Amino acid sequence: MSSGLAEEEGVRGREGEIMVKALQLRSGDEIARIQKDVAERMIIILRVTPLAQKNVDELKVAVEQLYEFATSIGGDIARLGEERIVITPPGVRIWRGSLSQ
Repeated sequence: MSSGLAEEEGVRGREGEIMVKALQLRSGDEIARIQKDVAERMIIILRVTPLAQKNVDELKVAVEQLYEFATSIGGDIARLGEERIVITPPGVRIWRGSLSQ
């Protein structure tokens, strides 16, 4: 059985495609990999509960780093409920409206 990381390395879309990847944030050490994925035109749906349960301060730092990164490259970032955030590459905006509008 191969490792998840080895399998993940082979997951890339065709030229010009934007892919969506769902991940769990367990450590601030994973931030660089998430930034690399977003820079490679992936939309990341990130479940933050695992890190929140371990260390809220580390989670705050990680989310701030992701926010600064997303805005610096022209991407977007938003909260999806209590447990998730979404981070998008440049050219993809997150709608923040309401269905009742």
